[in-house]
Amino acid sequence: MGKNNLDIKEFHWLMDILQTIDVGLVVLDREYKVVLWNSFMENHSGIRPDQVKEQVLFSLFPEVPETWFRKKAEAVFLLKTRAFTIWEQRPYLFKFKNYRPITGRADFMYQNSTIIPLDSSDGQVNYICLIIYDQTDTAINKQELKLAHDKLEHLSRTDRLTELFNRGYWEECFEREFKRCQRTKHACSLVIFDIDHFKKVNDTYGHQAGDEVIRQVSHSLRKIVRTTDIAGRYGGEEFVTVLVETDTDAALHFAERLRQHIENLLVNAAGFDIKFTISLGIAAWRPEYRNHQQWLEAADKALYESKHNGRNRTTIAP
Repeated sequence: MGKNNLDIKEFHWLMDILQTIDVGLVVLDREYKVVLWNSFMENHSGIRPDQVKEQVLFSLFPEVPETWFRKKAEAVFLLKTRAFTIWEQRPYLFKFKNYRPITGRADFMYQNSTIIPLDSSDGQVNYICLIIYDQTDTAINKQELKLAHDKLEHLSRTDRLTELFNRGYWEECFEREFKRCQRTKHACSLVIFDIDHFKKVNDTYGHQAGDEVIRQVSHSLRKIVRTTDIAGRYGGEEFVTVLVETDTDAALHFAERLRQHIENLLVNAAGFDIKFTISLGIAAWRPEYRNHQQWLEAADKALYESKHNGRNRTTIAP
């Protein structure tokens, strides 16, 4: 008798013991008809052993993927080795409802399963044992941990007021993009802009109104940028966007579209209708930039020129 196999006669004896164990046990013959069906399976399916005996598994449970299961089981029959499935790859084999109070948010039981070959007296494997393990608690805990991790990661990267990348994470992305440009020599443009006379907005209408203006600017920016672009709040009323695979002409088109949109925007806050504008600077990546800071300084100088020359305009770095 092989190390991974059980004699079918021994298994009948073991079934008496295993009826009370909190795992599902099903024995199938070569035609995938049910030979044995323990209390776990009865309790969770609502089907008695006498109702499933000699019935083909796939006719009883259409949710069991027949082609996939047959392929896996045939290897067990022929090679006399065990096969496994885990809930991360396939959440369940049998669509049993989840009744656990702790993990009540899961509609169905998450399951791991093992298929074991059972030797007959002639040394052939004419039966297989399918063991079902309830992994719902483990699955839900793992999913909740991942959700919590993803939420914390998102919070650590995102500016709370604008929902754009915060300065720290944006600079990390910007530096990576700079290195990519050095490697590929592909076009890329940096746009930096801020809200004109923002201090006057705060002084006139209050800081809550100022926050609403910043929120509306970031909302406008998020509507216009592509998913491949890298937009962030650099600080206060200043914003930055890396336009990936974008030359100067395309960057100017983007900047002017944003500028005109903001110019036509009317923000209602604190009972006031507030009009305002933005000034922008553009710097395309150049091979002579030694680091990403030098690239940022070029865009910042272009922004300064826009402010110096009357605001509500876009300037391209020379």
